[in-house]
Amino acid sequence: MSTLEEPPRWRYRFRNFSRAYSRLQEAAEANPAELSDLEREGLVQRFEYTFALAWKTMKDRLEHDGMRVEPRPTPRNVIRTAFETGMIGDGQAWIDMLTDRNAMSHEYDAEAFEAVADKVHQRYLGLFGELWKLLAPEEEGT
Repeated sequence: MSTLEEPPRWRYRFRNFSRAYSRLQEAAEANPAELSDLEREGLVQRFEYTFALAWKTMKDRLEHDGMRVEPRPTPRNVIRTAFETGMIGDGQAWIDMLTDRNAMSHEYDAEAFEAVADKVHQRYLGLFGELWKLLAPEEEGT
């Protein structure tokens, strides 16, 4: 009986992040001004779960590389550590994403949904794309 080494956890998480990122890109193809309320809400929901998978992928990758997220691996601490190690280039933009994700999760405000949908198009897709481009070659090297 042969034993195959399990791929690192971050690779599984990255695959899920990749699928979520792809789905978010599909949702973001339309002009944000032309989205119905339902489509805008769908875009924001895809943003929320893509963000969740992004920070968890960063956490798993940092841990795989032997780094500890202190004092504990919360999204904010993971973002800070990822920025400090050079995994992400714009730590403040990721904190802005976290703030928007939290706001969308806790209350409904049509204007806030519209603002976040615009930010997904203007900033957040690009940030997810930068993370994907950094980690994808390493995932393919499995």
